[in-house]
Amino acid sequence: EEHCVAMLTDNEETCWGCGLRIILPSHAHIFKCLWCGAITNRNHSLRKPDSACFSRWRLIRDRSFVAIVVLFILFVLCAGVWAVHPIIFSRSYFWGMFHCIVTSILAICTTSSFCLAAFSSPGAPLKISWGSYSLVAKDVLDNYTFCEFCKKPKPPRAHHCRSCRMCVLDMDHHCPFIANCVGAGNHRSFIAFLISIVTSCIYIFMMTTFTAYHVWPHVDYRNVAFLGSKNVNSGRILKEIIATFASSIMLLSARGFVLVYLAFASVAVESGLSVLLWQQLHYVYEGNTYLNHINSTGVNGDKGCHNLLRFFGCPYSAFRFVLGPAGAAKSLESESLKLL
Repeated sequence: EEHCVAMLTDNEETCWGCGLRIILPSHAHIFKCLWCGAITNRNHSLRKPDSACFSRWRLIRDRSFVAIVVLFILFVLCAGVWAVHPIIFSRSYFWGMFHCIVTSILAICTTSSFCLAAFSSPGAPLKISWGSYSLVAKDVLDNYTFCEFCKKPKPPRAHHCRSCRMCVLDMDHHCPFIANCVGAGNHRSFIAFLISIVTSCIYIFMMTTFTAYHVWPHVDYRNVAFLGSKNVNSGRILKEIIATFASSIMLLSARGFVLVYLAFASVAVESGLSVLLWQQLHYVYEGNTYLNHINSTGVNGDKGCHNLLRFFGCPYSAFRFVLGPAGAAKSLESESLKLL
């Protein structure tokens, strides 16, 4: 009898979700309550909250990155207006007005999507009763875990962000350039921001290249032609071409240098963000997020274009056009069951 009592005492745990006592068959580190469905991980109890210095450093880092992004956007807008607009209007008034309209649309889309991604909630979990058997119904906390940082229940598809100090539903990652998490609440705005930035960079490169071509100083290639007539080796001709082109750069005006910088900056930003945009769309296509991809715990088992359509909130007609009537009905039915 004493042996049985000692065994029950050692293997007895209390569920954090409903407060019921659980008798474990062994010394399990992870167990699930059969009443409320809450999952308890005793290994997470060893985790400690971040220090004040570490949290302050994250806050300063995020604000610095946001300031850099805002200053860069303002610089591109102001420099583009100063360097490109006079040349375009001098060539054609119609194309100048067209350029102003396109620039305004891209600037509004980029700024609005950035503000929505940065200042909207990434997706906070709903408040739910827990801790007492009288408040928790059966299977209400199914697959919920306990967040040691928030000291609250954490839904199955949520992750705790140590920078934002909150749990985020369908958290993809924490982006320091928007000083916010990318989750269920602002993931669509974040991808819209990436699309608008990539599109703007392509347009900036086209317009700066066109404008730089018209303001570039005259390049004298007479020495190159003379060397070519003398059957000089190709290495010397290439050096002469580079030297001639470099000498023309020294004659560039301030507007020309700004145009060259904008062209190179747009290519660099476009190259980096295009990879990020493709990665984000690929995860959405798979019905997954970046963090779940790392943890190898996919949110959806099926992948396809219906995930993209659902993510961007496309109407039922778009589902029928891409998937067909049967596929659209099946996709919407599975989504309704998932929400229930």
